[in-house]
Amino acid sequence: MKDDGANTGTLTSDALLLLTAAIWGLAFVAQRVGMEHVGPFGFNGVRFALGCLVLLPLVVSDARARRQRPRTHDGPVSNLTGGALAGVALFAGASFQQVGMVYTTAGNAGFITGLYVILVPVMGIFLGHRTHARTWAGAVLAVAGMYLLSVSGRFTVAYGDMLVLVSALFWACHVHIIGWVSPGGDALRISALQYAVCSVLSMAVSAVTETNAAADYMGAAIPILYGGVMSVGVAYTLQVVAQKRARPSHASIILCLESVFAALGGYVVLGEVLTGRGLAGCSLMLAGMIVSQLAGPGRSRVTPGGDPQDSAPPPSCAKSSR
Repeated sequence: MKDDGANTGTLTSDALLLLTAAIWGLAFVAQRVGMEHVGPFGFNGVRFALGCLVLLPLVVSDARARRQRPRTHDGPVSNLTGGALAGVALFAGASFQQVGMVYTTAGNAGFITGLYVILVPVMGIFLGHRTHARTWAGAVLAVAGMYLLSVSGRFTVAYGDMLVLVSALFWACHVHIIGWVSPGGDALRISALQYAVCSVLSMAVSAVTETNAAADYMGAAIPILYGGVMSVGVAYTLQVVAQKRARPSHASIILCLESVFAALGGYVVLGEVLTGRGLAGCSLMLAGMIVSQLAGPGRSRVTPGGDPQDSAPPPSCAKSSR
C-alpha cells in the first residue's frame, strides 16, 4: 500500500512547481508591459537589482546557519568569481531576450526561450558530455516548431524571434557556468552576486543608450516589482521547496509549462493571438522540450550532484535568473 503522506507531499510539490512555472511564464507579459515605459536595459537593471535585494535576507540567514555547520570543500572557483561569470552570461541572455521582446510577442518569447533545455545538452557535446537519443528527438521537434512559429514564407526569420533565440543560447551557457561553479559553492551568494553584476552592466548600458526618467520607472513599477519580487524572490523559493520532494525529471517537465503560461498570459492580458501555423509550431516546441527531459530507460535524470557526463540541465539552476 502506498504511503498517503508521500503521495500528498508529491502532489504539493507538483502544485508548487506548477505555480512556479506560471509565475515565470507571466513574467514575459510583465516584461512586455514594462517596456511601454522604460527601455529594455533600464528595465533589466532595476528588476535584477530588486531581485538581488530580495535574496539578501536569505543570504544573511544562510550565512548564519553555515557557521553552525562543518566547513565543506571549496568549489572549482570562488563564489565571487563564479557569481561574476554567471552575471555576465545572465546579462547577455537577459539583454538579448529583453530587446527581442520589443519586436516579438510574449508567447513567442516564452517558447523560444524554453529551447535552452535542449541547447544545454547539445552544447554539452563540445564539453565532452554524453547526449542521449531523446535530446536529438527533442531538438528535431523543436527546430520544426521554431520554423513554423518564426519563419515566414520567404524563409526570413522574424527579427525579435532571432534575438530571443540568441538569448536562449546564452541561457544555456549560463546553465553550464552554474553547473561548473556550483559544486562546493554557496548557491545563494552566487545567485545574489550574479543578479548584482547583471544589474550594474544593464544600468551602465542604459545610461549610454537610453533616456529613462524617474517617472518612466514609476510607470513600470508593477511590472518591475513582478519581475524582481515574484520571478526571483517568490518563484526561486517555491522551486527550492518543491524540489525537496520532486524528482528532477518530473520537475523539468512541469517547469517546461512556463512557455504555455507565457502564451496564455499574452493572450489574456495583451490580446496576442497565435495563428494556426504558430500554434502548431508552439506545440512542436513544447513537445520537443518535454521529450528532451524524459529519462532514458533504466536511468534517472542528472541531479546537481549526479553523473557529470550527462549534460541535461538540473532544474534547480535552470531558471533562477528569471
